[in-house]
Amino acid sequence: MPDSSNDPLTVVEQFLEAFAAMDFDAALPHLSDDVEYTNIPMGTVRGHAGVRQVLEPFFAPIHENEFVLLRKAANGPVVFLERLDRHRLDHGWRDLPVNSAFEVHDGRITVWRDYFDLMTAAKIHDAGAA
Repeated sequence: MPDSSNDPLTVVEQFLEAFAAMDFDAALPHLSDDVEYTNIPMGTVRGHAGVRQVLEPFFAPIHENEFVLLRKAANGPVVFLERLDRHRLDHGWRDLPVNSAFEVHDGRITVWRDYFDLMTAAKIHDAGAA
């Protein structure tokens, strides 16, 4: 459940911690009910159901995640992150560089945009036994 802190960076970090654990039930309360999530190479969805629809299939084959925050900056309600999303699958760990922009209002994320290379993401799932 979200912390009582409305600090945008804290809200985003708590969200990512729950999300890395693939605990959607713990992660989604950090998002507003009408959150706008844009997965830049793929498109935009709205609301908790939209986020689940996009992310649950992607994370289904993943056994474990580690989201490494390389750089972070916040200015008012806006948070920018440079991350290395590490995913452990049957064939080992795969890394996906991601940049994100979030907007946080009243302690909940209202806008979330992830920017990454689609070909790199596809290789994560298609690497087979490599």
